[in-house]
Amino acid sequence: MNAKVTAVNISEKKGEMKNPIEIGKFIKDFGLEGDAHAGKWHRQVSLLGQESIDKMTQKGIEGLCAGNFAENITTVGICLYELPIGTKVKIGETLQEVTQIGKECHSGCEIAKKVGDCIMPREGIFTIVLEGGTIKAGDSIEIVK
Repeated sequence: MNAKVTAVNISEKKGEMKNPIEIGKFIKDFGLEGDAHAGKWHRQVSLLGQESIDKMTQKGIEGLCAGNFAENITTVGICLYELPIGTKVKIGETLQEVTQIGKECHSGCEIAKKVGDCIMPREGIFTIVLEGGTIKAGDSIEIVK
């Protein structure tokens, strides 16, 4: 299976679930336009694989969908958390660089409160935007050598 984007998600506030949007505009050195986590720092964009979301569903947590773990980009067909820091990935029209694998979970996380666990701190990754552009569901993801 080829790696691809299954959803682009956005939220106005930090610490809350994100909602899917049809197309995301990603800005160089900033992140997803209109998203609470965008800015000039090392975690401009967050990504989580559908495979990770499925792990939570297999624990008996039902009704989970893209954006529930506050990820900007939901993917399929790539093991994100195995990508080394510094890996460059072409996603849609953008070029991004992996800057962090996992994170320390903050206590205000909506999903952890709702379901008692969050996969994002273990399997989510973060990137910076090297070249801006748009991303939508169905766009391919390629590792740049």
